[in-house]
Amino acid sequence: MTSAPTAVIALDVGGTGMKCALVRPDGTVHHEERHPTRADRGPEAVTEKILSVAESLAERARTDGLTPVACGIAVPGVVDEVNGVAVWSANVGFRDVPLRDLAAKRLGLPAALGHDVRVGALAEARLGAGRGRRHVLFVAIGTGIAGGLVIDGTGYPGAHGAAGELGHVVVRPDGPACGCGLRGCLEALASARAVGRRYAELSGDPRATAFDVATRAARGDDLARRVWQEAVEALADGLLTAQALYDPGVVVLGGGLAEAGDDLLLPVRAAVDARVTFHRTPEIVRAELGDAAGCLGSALLALDSLKGSS
Repeated sequence: MTSAPTAVIALDVGGTGMKCALVRPDGTVHHEERHPTRADRGPEAVTEKILSVAESLAERARTDGLTPVACGIAVPGVVDEVNGVAVWSANVGFRDVPLRDLAAKRLGLPAALGHDVRVGALAEARLGAGRGRRHVLFVAIGTGIAGGLVIDGTGYPGAHGAAGELGHVVVRPDGPACGCGLRGCLEALASARAVGRRYAELSGDPRATAFDVATRAARGDDLARRVWQEAVEALADGLLTAQALYDPGVVVLGGGLAEAGDDLLLPVRAAVDARVTFHRTPEIVRAELGDAAGCLGSALLALDSLKGSS
């Protein structure tokens, strides 16, 4: 008698929404769904929502003839992956929430907890644009900026679960204020939010977004081109710092701003190349997995947890 095929439960929790999936061991997505996070209800309600969605996915797996074998959850903020604790998150409101153990108890399955950008990095390194490479740095450029370093297929969280905060590297000491309390952070200059805000300030168009800036710059709008190039130069300075610290073989750019494709990649490559002295110039590529990276990375964490417990 053959056993039922297996699947892992994967959740990528953001400040506004949760991307959820059942993923087979080979990385194939069997089923996916999305739910609002509703962070405004408080961290306890969000925690219960995560657990109830995971429970529902486990039941869906069984209904579809699959055996759920583990659960992986990714959340933003500071994450203690070793102990499975969501230490802090401004977006969700978590403070020292033992999500891994709560999920394991609720589901009766092994569980793993990871940082949203680092699990995205894991997915891109193993399944996406960095596959086959030993040293991969994934940089997500969206509302904020954060990075994830993957070495030989394993993510590096740092001593306190806060590695990869590239958005808070100061690249312009006299620059705009950042939400972290410093001035001139990379995130305050080159994130999608920062690009849209800068263009809005200069153009007088309060509704301008980074997408508008990229589109108008590509069409030859002088102000948009200036704002876009300012962001590119800041990003290149941040990436050069990352290269000096991590020496990755490939830098994978993801997040909303990377949707600009070559309009971002080509000038960033040129700007980094112009700055390189003794460093080895990294290959800079666009992420391949899009917003599926978080779910796939959570699934990989879950599968890794099974290997660790075997």
